[in-house]
Amino acid sequence: TMDPRVAFDILQRIPHLPIRMREHSRRGIAVANLLKEMNLKVTYPGLPDHPQFDLARRLGNDGYGLGGILTLDCGNREKAEELMEKLQNEESFGMIAVSLGYFDTLISCSGSSTSSEIGIKDQQKMGLTPGLLRIALGYTGDLETRLAQMDRAVKTVLSV
Repeated sequence: TMDPRVAFDILQRIPHLPIRMREHSRRGIAVANLLKEMNLKVTYPGLPDHPQFDLARRLGNDGYGLGGILTLDCGNREKAEELMEKLQNEESFGMIAVSLGYFDTLISCSGSSTSSEIGIKDQQKMGLTPGLLRIALGYTGDLETRLAQMDRAVKTVLSV
């Protein structure tokens, strides 16, 4: 039996889940496009150059997009950590954290956090580079502001 408080919390959040998911996806494609236009190595299933773009579109639910999680390869761990710090502390873009789901944006460098127990050779086989950031976009703040924050931070840290 589910805990009554958990059941209540789920019941309170289910009605606006579609709104939240559409917004996550809207922000996912917008940020992915911004980074792609800057000629950065971004991975997002909604970008036509993603190797599983067609599959993602077939499996996706029309009207809800393809989610709000993407990756950005900063080249090395130092640049990734510098970008995370700038996004969190100077731009208030999101928080450095390893979770995937929250109403605010969460950013992590997977190779040195959630996947740090995986050996370097296995990380390389997986395509997990030391500078790879995972960005789980939230839906706080307006999109234009968030895009401007990302733009400033990336241009400063990655010299784009």
